[in-house]
Parts: sequence; C-alpha cells; structure tokens
Amino acid sequence: MTMAPASVDPSVMRRTMGRFATGVAVITTEFEGEPHGMTVNSLTSVSLDPPLLLVCFTHGARSSDAVIAAGRFAVNVLSSRQEAIAMRFAKRGEDHFAGLGLEYDGHRVPVVPRALAHLDCDVERVLDAGDHTVVFGAVRDVCSREGDPLGFFRGQFSSIVPHDSEPEHWFF
Repeated sequence: MTMAPASVDPSVMRRTMGRFATGVAVITTEFEGEPHGMTVNSLTSVSLDPPLLLVCFTHGARSSDAVIAAGRFAVNVLSSRQEAIAMRFAKRGEDHFAGLGLEYDGHRVPVVPRALAHLDCDVERVLDAGDHTVVFGAVRDVCSREGDPLGFFRGQFSSIVPHDSEPEHWFF
C-alpha cells in the first residue's frame, strides 16, 4: 500500500498529540543474557479477552530488537515517584541497568522494582507503522499495587490525580 505524503509537520503532530495525557512505562526484556529496557508512553490495552496490549518503539531502538528477538517482555507501569527511572531508561545508547541489581520478583524478565504494575507478555505480532515498530503483546500474567501513576503531558512528566481525590492545598 502506498501512502500519500504527510501534510502535517512532524513537530506540529508531536505538539498536538502531546495534549493527550498518558501514563509512563518501562518495557524490559532479556536477550542472550543481557537485560534491555526503554521508557515508553505509547502503550495501549487492545483486548481483554484474550488480554492483549500494544507498545510502539522507534525504528532501530535496541530494546525493540531485543523484545522481538526474545519473544517476551514486561511492561512496568511507573509510579509518580519513579521519574528518575523513566529518565534513566529514556536515554539512548546507555546501559540502562548499569549499577542496578536485576530484579525478577517471579517474572520471566527483569522488572522495575516498586512499579505500580508489571504485565508479563509474549510477542504476539509485530508491525511496521511509519517511523515506529508496533509490538502486540499477549499478556500472560499481571501484578499490581496501589499508588499514583507517573503521567506525561505536553512533553513533560505530570501528575494524574483521580477527580474524587482530596486536592493538595498550596496555601498556608
């Protein structure tokens, strides 16, 4: 299928989609004994029965290649207190696990400790879409804990607070 040239400037598209608030996750895997991980905010639940999700990786990302080759990965949904972890795994070309002990906590691949949720997935399908690789994951196991999620809005980290929460009072 041949696609018509885009008429929307990529920077305008990025700014516009930045108005859609998302959560933040780190995708982790292990391939040939080496851990890999990458921060993402392009993550979507696709189906509940069977449980499927999708995650989008920039073409050529080492972590996406490792996820596809390994055939499995974990989604680590980050808490509001894990901004430093998100930044660590967002740096290109870095050894994201340097200085960190690998924790599996019963999972098949290393996971981010104290994340709000871990979803163990098998690679179900891989598609190329524009400048990204879309990986569909069949969710095999999940675990979660209470806490506030780390959000991403207009190109920066943000808070996600339920409407029925008591607001933080900023005055004295």
